[in-house]
Amino acid sequence: MVIAPPVQRGEVYRVEQSPTRGREIRKTRPCVVVSPDELNASMGTFIVAPLTTGSHPYPFRIACRFAGKDGHLVLDQLRTVDRERLVKRLGAITAPTLAKALGVLQEMFAS
Repeated sequence: MVIAPPVQRGEVYRVEQSPTRGREIRKTRPCVVVSPDELNASMGTFIVAPLTTGSHPYPFRIACRFAGKDGHLVLDQLRTVDRERLVKRLGAITAPTLAKALGVLQEMFAS
């Protein structure tokens, strides 16, 4: 039996997004885990936000740099995914970027 390592908030995974519909972000792409570690430890699903290099600076998109590329953390495209969609761990975003993202999420859902 293979025991999967724990998935933690702020980590970046290559995530298989398909199938998608309409304007949902497509393809297998890097995504940041934004769900809390307590949830990640007990569930087989994770809330993720995609990273993209081809975005516009909308209010709910955080400019960031990951793996040597500039892009955005797309918080308006949150998705809950099963562990099976996590293809590969790629690293983690910086603590300041994660803090900013969590602040924006709090603003998004506060009203």
